Amino acid sequence: MDIKKLIAAIPVVFALSLSPALNASNNSDVERVAAEEKARNYFSNLEVIDQDGQTLQFYDDVLKDKVVVINFIFTNCQGACPLMTQNLTMVRDMLGVELGKDIHFVSISIDPVRDTPTAMKEFAGTHHADQDGWRFVTGNPDNLNHIVKRLGQYNEEVEAHSTLLLAANVRTAHWTKIPPNVPPNGIVQQLRMLIEEDAAAP
Repeated sequence: MDIKKLIAAIPVVFALSLSPALNASNNSDVERVAAEEKARNYFSNLEVIDQDGQTLQFYDDVLKDKVVVINFIFTNCQGACPLMTQNLTMVRDMLGVELGKDIHFVSISIDPVRDTPTAMKEFAGTHHADQDGWRFVTGNPDNLNHIVKRLGQYNEEVEAHSTLLLAANVRTAHWTKIPPNVPPNGIVQQLRMLIEEDAAAP
C-alpha cells in the first residue's frame, strides 16, 4: 500500500499503526534495508537546518532509527505553538534522561520564510526547550513544505496549522497521531510503548 495514502487515512486517535507494511523487524536484512530506503524516499532526505545552524538530512539525521515526537510550529505564533511547546516541556520533564537517548523531539517550522535558525533558537530558549534531544527544524521553504506535506500536516494558511503530535518508532515504521487534548502522562505512555517495540525486535 502507498505510504502517502496510509498517512492521509490515519484517523485522529491516541495511537494507531501507520504502516505495518513497512515494519521489517522480523524480516531479513535485505528486506529491512529495502524498507528503510522506501521510507527515506517517501519522507525525503532533503536538507534542513536546526536551531544551532547545523545542516541535516531530514531522514538520515532527524528520523532514522529513532523514536520521535513531532510537532509543527511557527515562531510568531501567539497561541497554539507556545501551548504545544509548554505541553512538550512537561512531557520532557517526565521522560528525564530518556530525552535525547531513547526519544527525540522534533519541532518543524511551517513558516520557514520567517523562521531562521536564530528565530527558532530564540523561540526554543524563551520556552525552555533549547536542549539536546529537541531539534527545532527550519530551512529552505520548498524543502520544509515538501516534508510537512509528506507528514500529512500541510496547510496553506500558517495560522491554521495542525496542532496534532506525530509520534513514531521509525525503525519499526509504527506511526501514531496524538490529539492536542491528550495529557502529558498519556503522551509519555505512548512513547514508552514505542520504545518497547525496539526491545521486542530481533
